[in-house]
Amino acid sequence: MFDPVLAARYRALLLTGLARRGAPILESSPRVLVVDVARQRLGLIESGQLVFEAVISTARNGLGCEEGSYRTPTGWHRIHARIGAGAEPGSVFRNRVATGEVWRGEAREEDLILTRVLTLDGLEEGWNRGPGRDSLERFIYLHGTNQEGQLGTPVSHGCVRLANAEVLDLFERVAEGDLLLIAEGTPGDGLGLGRLHFAGVGGSGMSALAQFVAMKGGRASGSDRSFDRGQRAGARAQLEALGVMIHPQDGSGLEGDCSALVVSTAVEEEVPDVAAARRLGVPVLHRSELLAHLVARHRTVAVTGTSGKSSTVAMIFEILRGAGRDPSVITGGELVALQREGLWGNTWAGASDLLVIEADESDGSVVRYHPAVGVLLNLQRDHKEMDAVAEMFRSFRVQVREAVVVGEAENLREFAEGGATFGFGEGADFRAEGLSLGPEGSAFRVGGADFHVPVPGRHNVENALAAIGACAALAVPFEAMTGPLSAFQGVARRFQVLGAASGVAVVDDFGHNPAKVAASIRAARLRLARTGGRLLAVFQPHGFGPLKFLRADFVESFAAELHAQDRLWFLDVFYAGGTAAKDISSSDVVGDLAARGVQAEHAPSREWLMDRLAAEAKEGDLILVMGARDPSLTDLAKAILAALPGGGSR
Repeated sequence: MFDPVLAARYRALLLTGLARRGAPILESSPRVLVVDVARQRLGLIESGQLVFEAVISTARNGLGCEEGSYRTPTGWHRIHARIGAGAEPGSVFRNRVATGEVWRGEAREEDLILTRVLTLDGLEEGWNRGPGRDSLERFIYLHGTNQEGQLGTPVSHGCVRLANAEVLDLFERVAEGDLLLIAEGTPGDGLGLGRLHFAGVGGSGMSALAQFVAMKGGRASGSDRSFDRGQRAGARAQLEALGVMIHPQDGSGLEGDCSALVVSTAVEEEVPDVAAARRLGVPVLHRSELLAHLVARHRTVAVTGTSGKSSTVAMIFEILRGAGRDPSVITGGELVALQREGLWGNTWAGASDLLVIEADESDGSVVRYHPAVGVLLNLQRDHKEMDAVAEMFRSFRVQVREAVVVGEAENLREFAEGGATFGFGEGADFRAEGLSLGPEGSAFRVGGADFHVPVPGRHNVENALAAIGACAALAVPFEAMTGPLSAFQGVARRFQVLGAASGVAVVDDFGHNPAKVAASIRAARLRLARTGGRLLAVFQPHGFGPLKFLRADFVESFAAELHAQDRLWFLDVFYAGGTAAKDISSSDVVGDLAARGVQAEHAPSREWLMDRLAAEAKEGDLILVMGARDPSLTDLAKAILAALPGGGSR
């Protein structure tokens, strides 16, 4: 299976080729073939998408158009004739005529022309067309070969060789008159993909990829509705500082030298950037396809599971970095360590071949990755039913070279076979012994080494064990892990303590599904055990679909974790735009919770909520603000802190 991201490279080569004298009008051909000499590959582009790719062999003597040079000509051509339709695979051609002989795999020194022949006619007068340099007169073809073992290396006598099965496939896909570019150069950027345009570049996943491309010397641009509205100026400035060009989300970013549009599942077909890409024949790639392309080019650790991915990725990255391995990271969370270096925090391009990523199960993209090390944290009901997610994990597990799997989860037991396990049970390969949980972090031993992780909660110990197992799979010794893990700086909005006023602490947290909400509340209990206060929880559902899907689970989670003296406020459901069905409200869930005896209220506005909390909070209490997707939640948590007595004015 070919890599769909390479459609961007082929388009970048085509755009460079359009600057050549005598270049054709691309719109005149529904299909375009590109010979990528540098990679020894041939690609077929239809309507902007890569639909076929083959390993080839161009000339041993290099590139050139001169008659008698035995070189492969460069520049624009068209398919002049399709020869050999109906002939048996392996048929031998001489002078473009089938001889009746069939090659059946026997060793022969002779360079045979086999199976099908596509003759090429140069289109650039004075370059590959005309006296002494005419590709058609030089008998330059695409053809099958009996030297398939040499494909990928330039060893031909001037023609372009393909495997017989692939020339047979290609023959049926093309027509006489189709355009072909033999490209001698590269796109000229660090990744060899040309300019990639990211729709929704302000999102956590998209911004990470755009920054990574820029950090690696590639060319990136993007658009975002929030930027068009004049919002999130700081995020825009972070991107622009790395060289990511920001365009309005009106399709204009797709014009000119754009080689591909990158979208996430949240980007709908009606978005102007997508419509422009379809109109202009620009390849449209899912963000997970680009991430899979990067995974394949690195020694990658991919972390998946319904909870804990960002924290575990961050721990692995900081351990590897502290151990001198100089890894890269692409993640959804913002690493505080990177933020303190002036970065956004969700990506870093290191110098080594190591890459740490989140493998997302929510949109099914986890099945695209083939990492060196795969970490499976847990399987809970979140975006999809667990059976559907388990099936994705089965595909992922087969594609992982070394697996590190949680040991206590019955629903992941099948995935642990042949891999390493982590957890608290007797049989775990990476087991926490002598565990001590505290409000500021936890201490434990693994394999005789003493570890401390400075973030609270049993779930974070489990995340740390997963990180230790992953780093051990990369041959990092325990003694090189203990220091970096004890200095772990955390992930923004993962139980991030913003401060305290009048003895009331305010915590900003990413908890947005029932399991994460429960874990965050339990972490808060560790602090409250010391202060003797109450938990004042604020929750903003991150979408109508997720709230409807998990309604009963949220009720069970809050009812089980909140104590009688605790309070809970539900904000309105976050709506980021699009075509979501608004068929559930926060008030609906508040009603369910009230029926279970939970002291819950609907907060009609943020101003109302801040006034209510300022009046309600008492010394020793902890305010926990939870939710996802909405970048303004941190601002809300900070405003709540400022509104408390002694916290300043809002």
